[in-house]
Amino acid sequence: MILLVAVAVSFVVRAYAFQTFFIPSGSMEPTLLIGDRIVVDKLSVDFGSIHRGDILVFRAPPTENCGGVPVTDLVKRVVGLPGDVLTSRGNTIYVNGKPFAENWPHNEPLGPPIGHVVVPANHYFMMGDNHNNSCDSRSWGPIIRSEIIGKAFMRIWPLNRIGSL
Repeated sequence: MILLVAVAVSFVVRAYAFQTFFIPSGSMEPTLLIGDRIVVDKLSVDFGSIHRGDILVFRAPPTENCGGVPVTDLVKRVVGLPGDVLTSRGNTIYVNGKPFAENWPHNEPLGPPIGHVVVPANHYFMMGDNHNNSCDSRSWGPIIRSEIIGKAFMRIWPLNRIGSL
């Protein structure tokens, strides 16, 4: 009986509260490395808010076609919120006409430019921290909120890199 209750509780927690994910590519380097495992808080999206700089896990857009092995879920950082106007010049991202300060580790050069994007209502513009080697919203556009699984908040593997994100 105890085993049955434990299995049921773990299923409910995984389905509705927390889930682990494996990082298969280098698009979020240096923040997340290939092989890292992260924990995602699903409730923070349902009952909280999303901010620039949050790392989100979301279902891959149907238009995601960047080569390599097809994936079902992606991990990227929020750069643009609903209503934001995004552009880039050189290695600088501009949000609403002002240079965007990326206060986290990231790799330059910027790589593919952003162009001129107005983020639609209920959508988010996502980019990998490894700018030049990330297939992200610059390729497939902003993602809709309903496709977001949750916010990454902790790295749990490898053991020498355990910590909050």
